[in-house]
Amino acid sequence: MVACGHQDSAARAPSGSASSDSSDSPDSGVYAFPLEKSDLPWSGSPSPYNAQVKLDDGRRVAMHYRRGEGLVEQHYSPRAKAWTKPTVIHRTRTDACQGIELRTSAGTVAAIADFGAYCYDGEPPTESLAAVGTGSLTTWDVDIKKDFDGWERVSVSDDGSRVVFGRDVTLRWNRADGFETE
Repeated sequence: MVACGHQDSAARAPSGSASSDSSDSPDSGVYAFPLEKSDLPWSGSPSPYNAQVKLDDGRRVAMHYRRGEGLVEQHYSPRAKAWTKPTVIHRTRTDACQGIELRTSAGTVAAIADFGAYCYDGEPPTESLAAVGTGSLTTWDVDIKKDFDGWERVSVSDDGSRVVFGRDVTLRWNRADGFETE
C-alpha cells in the first residue's frame, strides 16, 4: 500500500510477518553479495549517505544513496554471512539531501531519507521519504511527501506494529493498514 502513489518508487505492501526470511540459508543464493556503499563523496566519517541498523535476531539492514538511482537497500543474514543484492526502494534522479536515518524494533525497520534538486546549495528537499520494512525485508511500504522539509524523527513501537514519523505533521504506519496521515 502506498499512500502517495509515487510511480518511481519500488514500494510494495507490507510484508507482514516479523520472522526471519525462510530463504535465509547460505545456499539459497539470496544472500551472496558484498555490502555496497554510497557513491556520493563525503570528506568526513561516517558518511551521512550510508546507514545501517542491527535487528534483534542478528540481521542487519543497510541503506545508501546512489547517484542517478535513488535510495538503495540491502539486508544481511548472520547465517549466510552475506548481503542481499542491492535493491532501489525509491528511484529518483534528484540529489541526496541530508542523511539517512534508520530505526528498528521487533523486526520492523523504519527509514527516513530526503532528495532535492538543489540540496547541495542549501535548498530544502523536494522529496521526503518514509519507508517501513518487516518480516523478510523483501518488500517496503514507502510514502513520499513532495516539497516537504523532511521528517525530523521516527519511532518504532516496542512490538514493531506501529511507526510514527514526525515534524510539523505526523505520519503513522501500522502493520495492518500501512500508512495513514493525520
